[in-house]
Amino acid sequence: MSWKSLDDMDLAGKRVLTRVDINVPMEDGRVTDATRIERIVPTVRDILDKGGLPILLAHFGRPKGQVVPEMSLRHVVPALEEALGRSVTFVEGGYGEAVAGAGDGDVLLFENVRFNPGEEKNDEGFAERLASVGDVYCNDAFSAAHRAHATTEALAHLLPACAGRLMAAELRALEAALGDPERPVVAVVGGAKVSTKLDLLGNLVTRVDTLVIGGGMANTFLAAQGLDVGKSLCEHDLADTAREIAAKAAEAGCEILLPRDVVVAREFKAGAESEVVKAEDVPADAMILDAGPDSVAHVGMVFERSRTLVWNGPLGAFEIEPFDAASNAAARKAAELTRAGKLTSVAGGGDTVSALNQAGVADDFSYISTAGGAFLEWMEGKTLPGVAALR
Repeated sequence: MSWKSLDDMDLAGKRVLTRVDINVPMEDGRVTDATRIERIVPTVRDILDKGGLPILLAHFGRPKGQVVPEMSLRHVVPALEEALGRSVTFVEGGYGEAVAGAGDGDVLLFENVRFNPGEEKNDEGFAERLASVGDVYCNDAFSAAHRAHATTEALAHLLPACAGRLMAAELRALEAALGDPERPVVAVVGGAKVSTKLDLLGNLVTRVDTLVIGGGMANTFLAAQGLDVGKSLCEHDLADTAREIAAKAAEAGCEILLPRDVVVAREFKAGAESEVVKAEDVPADAMILDAGPDSVAHVGMVFERSRTLVWNGPLGAFEIEPFDAASNAAARKAAELTRAGKLTSVAGGGDTVSALNQAGVADDFSYISTAGGAFLEWMEGKTLPGVAALR
């Protein structure tokens, strides 16, 4: 482990600048999903238990360096207080005075750091201003770690730095999934378009033993093999790219798994009349909306012989029944193997989390990342500035 955790830090009497992600959805001035707030609670409580003063730094929305009242973090204070079970002091300005006036057991929340243009510019001056009121820097916002901003990167170089509980858990999970995984490793990559995941596919074929491709992306790979995909979503202009990725996989000894059979329909709507056909027998007037039962059975067999699973993206149009069947079945198989201790399963990405929740198995996976862009960039093999700064 090349980074320090809260366990490595003496926090007694220390002011701990803690970067968190509480960029939560809101409606009519109320938080509608407090998941991100709830996930920072262990870090805040640990700092308090160790005698430290948690000073929370966070962004909210994209104000682009301007003060936008609707994007004030003041709006999340009630949800934050409810999650922590204690009052939170909101600080709009006058950092020094607010910190000097804080007592034991207090929690401070500074105003939206993106109100300051120096945040997204990774301005050292802004970082130094914040560092002047802190003794220790703790980053608990993996989801913002792919941004080289003042509170995710510059600040880590100005104070003794460590990872918070959520960040540490994320880094350990990612290391177990692709850094130093137990083999064989299988990756599931789905989604609508190959064009959005070129870097991801190019990186994975050199690091995993089997790559399962689903969703609209699979149609592009099937078409690249000369199959007629009818009216399916397909990036025909990326056929050469798909063939290049397949060749790179073959050279690296990575097996690419495409649907053997598919579920097709003439309409994209809930309950639309559908049928299962072989991948090579798609009717010209139909569109592929899910992987078929034979494909799912084959994916399940791969899961059974694997020890590590990394998942990003559904296998079909999971938002609409009955085209959620493949994603649900594969997710339940992975969950079953994880519960039995036979598989380490790590998943991430918005659609992925939604699909696993819909299948009722999110709690059974080894780790679910809600990090979005940071999770994807990590899977692409890119260096995340917020993580690198902790080393």
